Amino acid sequence: MLLQIDGICKKYGRKNVLNGVHVSAAEGECVGVIGKNGCGKSTLLSIIAGVCARDGGSVLLDGKEPKNSIGYVPQGIPLIPELSAWDNLRMWYSRDELLRSLECGVCQKLGINDFIKLPVYKMSGGMKKRLSICCSMANDPQLMLMDEATAALDIPCKRVIFDYLTECKKQGKIILLTTHSVEELDFCDRIYVLKDGIAREYPYNGDISELAEHL
Repeated sequence: MLLQIDGICKKYGRKNVLNGVHVSAAEGECVGVIGKNGCGKSTLLSIIAGVCARDGGSVLLDGKEPKNSIGYVPQGIPLIPELSAWDNLRMWYSRDELLRSLECGVCQKLGINDFIKLPVYKMSGGMKKRLSICCSMANDPQLMLMDEATAALDIPCKRVIFDYLTECKKQGKIILLTTHSVEELDFCDRIYVLKDGIAREYPYNGDISELAEHL
């Protein structure tokens, strides 16, 4: 399985946010996209997810438009605050599918059973993020887009999420994530720096000072 993102362009008014972005990722890889705030990372992921229209370029998974093969976890929380975890999940899963997931699937792995009846407005940030991930993974997608997946979360919650992502990599899924976290950089197999609308692969070796000079 191969993800090929070629020549993605996006303009807002007179500003070129993305100016021919090329990124690739292979089966079982986690590829990080990093850059300064406002450089277009979230825009790129939303275009790949099909949420935002692109002005040019292509997104192909094994030579085809991904469509239903994408799970997208945005920075925001795409949940209905008044509804419980169960009711939010039921918008994405059939009853039987949800019960199976709570027993042995992603919902079980991310600990949703612990707060399945709790309304979203009473949840912690970590609960909301785990629930958002479960909603986006309902169709067992091959491509996972994670926009700052663990930002502002506590260490135990980050560990649960990364344990799950590690398992996804072993299953051959492709993970594309944006991040400002050193911990997440270490999790990535390859890294692209997005700057001036162009993405360049960067040979990250753990030297944050050197990396910062390229942002």
